[in-house]
Amino acid sequence: MRLLLLFLTVLLVGGPTTRDELPVVVANDNREAAGVLEDGVLTIRLAVTSARWYPGDSGGAFTDIPVFAEEGKAPQIPGPLIRVPRGTEIRATIRNALPDSTITLWGFQTRPAEGSDSVVLGPGTSQEVTFRVDTEGTFLYWARSTLARQETEQLAGALVVDPPEGRTDDRIFVMNIWSIPIDSTGGRNALAINGKSWPYTERIETTVGDTVRWRVLNASLRNHPMHLHGFFYDISSRGNGLLDSLYTDDQHRMVVTETLRRRHTMALTWVPEQVGNWLFHCHLAFHVIPEAQLDPPEGNHAVMSGDIGEHMAGLVMGISVRPRPGDVAPVRNNPRKLSVYVQEGAPPGAAKRAMSFVVSPDGKPPTPNVVRVPGDMLILTRGVPTDVTVHNRLPESTSIHWHGLELESWSDGVPGWSGQGPRVAPPIQPGDSFTAHLSLKRAGTFMYHTHLNDIEQITSGLYGALIVLEPGRTFDATRDFVFVGGWDGTGSPEGSPMVVNGVRQEPPLELRMGETYRFRFINIAPAGSFSFQIKQKERFAEWRPIAKDGGDLPPSQAISGRALIRLFAGETADAEFTPGEPGEYQLLAPDGRGTNLYQRTLIVR
Repeated sequence: MRLLLLFLTVLLVGGPTTRDELPVVVANDNREAAGVLEDGVLTIRLAVTSARWYPGDSGGAFTDIPVFAEEGKAPQIPGPLIRVPRGTEIRATIRNALPDSTITLWGFQTRPAEGSDSVVLGPGTSQEVTFRVDTEGTFLYWARSTLARQETEQLAGALVVDPPEGRTDDRIFVMNIWSIPIDSTGGRNALAINGKSWPYTERIETTVGDTVRWRVLNASLRNHPMHLHGFFYDISSRGNGLLDSLYTDDQHRMVVTETLRRRHTMALTWVPEQVGNWLFHCHLAFHVIPEAQLDPPEGNHAVMSGDIGEHMAGLVMGISVRPRPGDVAPVRNNPRKLSVYVQEGAPPGAAKRAMSFVVSPDGKPPTPNVVRVPGDMLILTRGVPTDVTVHNRLPESTSIHWHGLELESWSDGVPGWSGQGPRVAPPIQPGDSFTAHLSLKRAGTFMYHTHLNDIEQITSGLYGALIVLEPGRTFDATRDFVFVGGWDGTGSPEGSPMVVNGVRQEPPLELRMGETYRFRFINIAPAGSFSFQIKQKERFAEWRPIAKDGGDLPPSQAISGRALIRLFAGETADAEFTPGEPGEYQLLAPDGRGTNLYQRTLIVR
């Protein structure tokens, strides 16, 4: 586990101090705008100062760091919210209260903006900046200290521009990472949303049928694929911190995971349709494990615990959905029944473990210790309720999360959280079983995977494809191809090569010219991305993207183009490929350095 700390570590000069006189950071929930707005002009006075931050419990671990504060008020993480109507002139005075560091600030500039303007302030100096905001949207401002080598994401805040008629009913969530090295094997980390790390992040409460509107801002220098359990959400805008693109009706799309790149933003809406407890979190496993908090527990108890406050941390928000008065739970009639066995098959003394989900349609136990990575593909039918009983043959606890399915909370697969009120689902203990009640509301490409001890269990193989077909359809393996990306290794980034369908290369596929084939792509790696592509003689072929995360793309986005798609952790995508000429094509999955992680020849006759 110490290698995981190293993966999270970002080089940052300067560690915690013990100056008790420092003010304490207030976690900013971004509900109250800073400054004074009068006659179309916002006047705001900000300072960058040192303060003590408790990302977890207020009496727990802390670090002393530079932060933003509104003059005369407590320092905040994220920085004070700047929120104004379109057309406002902003007069911002920024003071550098740090005695030994020059700071550079970005984002205090006219919107829209093609590039970033910066303001440099030496120790003890201040400057007034005046600019207008003439475009509605979600933006960032941020700063960097000369004491920092890389990331200083606690020095960031939201700048939101509303329509002239007034602000919308929404919530704003800003993510940041703070990390310093301690030695060559690890460091201290604090990954936070609105100034707190799970389980101390704000719990969101809503009611079935409500329309929930969020603005999510990534103030960090890392990408974050943001996954919502149990529901699809609608992307209404995307931005890069300086520009924001408000989507027209035909540009909207429904997803369960959307990747926010470094210092990017998005606006989204979703409607809860099931009561219970749900999660919204980054799907990079390293950003939600116990080591993602400032004071991780010692030993392995936390990752195996059924306490949601112990086996998850970092970039996670909990959601509680209340029932509407008069709502009645739907009746499940004659559900289909399946059994899944969780098995381990690595021989004693092996350098790595091998685990697998093995499906038994008739309920008969499979041969012990037989594993297949990825786990067996589940083929289900839309509208047919299905009960899956999970039998745990491991020597440790586990779980299954049905990623992308709209289902009841109890069956969602997050130990210690899924459920409602005091009734929450436990981890599946060794030798025990758990029955998940699956509702299959839409046809598409999904996945299932463990949601406990994620790093070790996922890299050992506890994941698989879940395909939901329309009623009356059968899965045709000669025309419908599934590619599941993951890691194969010990759980450390250095020792876990990325693989597809458990290997680096598969036998050729034979296709016919002019016929249409469906390619389903899944990324369930703990981190990293796969750029799936088809080439012929070094030239990109063409395909037509048709779905994202199991949801059909709108017609304006289901347009033929270059056969290339990049998937981050927790994302799926479907495309239709109709080869137009005979010959050999190559299905590739190169990494960022051009090395192919996977290759498969497509022979078109």
